[in-house]
Amino acid sequence: MRPTGIRILMIEDDAVIFEATAIGLERLGYQVLGADDGLEGLELFRRLEQDDPVDVVLLDVMLPTMNGTQVCRELRSFSTVPVIMLSARGEGLDMVTGLDAGADDYLAKPFDLQVLDARLRAVLRRADRPVATTPAPAGPASKTQRLNIDPYRLVVLLDGQEVHLTPTEMKILLMLSETPGAVVSRSDILAEVWGYTWEADHRVIDVHVQRLRRKIGAGRIETVRGFGYRLQDELR
Repeated sequence: MRPTGIRILMIEDDAVIFEATAIGLERLGYQVLGADDGLEGLELFRRLEQDDPVDVVLLDVMLPTMNGTQVCRELRSFSTVPVIMLSARGEGLDMVTGLDAGADDYLAKPFDLQVLDARLRAVLRRADRPVATTPAPAGPASKTQRLNIDPYRLVVLLDGQEVHLTPTEMKILLMLSETPGAVVSRSDILAEVWGYTWEADHRVIDVHVQRLRRKIGAGRIETVRGFGYRLQDELR
């Protein structure tokens, strides 16, 4: 099945890479929009979000005006759109920085188009967005599914199937799972996960929790209005 109707925003300042990638993706059935500047790409995403949103963002690390990590952090302050970071360096530090900024996946240049296609399909499935002409997969996991968290191997299983979490999502889940049923404040999450000792914008936490709920089941993490979150005592 072809990924009919899937819209990609590719923020890439190398015209040759952008053109070659866009042509290849369009042949596979994707629709590709582009920007060659970090700030321009962010503003384009905001405009599209109002009327005709994109399904996934391909985001280069090295960009003019705003680098990819900055753009990703800003996107995560208001959107849960899947993000795949792209980098010519492919260094471990770049990967960790990108994932900690909220990216769903990371791909080093040069990359094979078929690998990129597979990565796109994977992040779209995890985000419960359709990737073909067949009906979309079922919604978020129900509370009847069994959740197992292994804090030593950093593995999360849902009914025996591994759930792929970003490092930030994993840190939040581990923090909540230390004392299931106890309320954890947003300020404590900011301090523990992001290292903020000052009162930052709590929306960044809300975005990550929203993404986490979509992966492990919305009913497992309860919002305590005006304070924070708690993980339900019963994990299944």
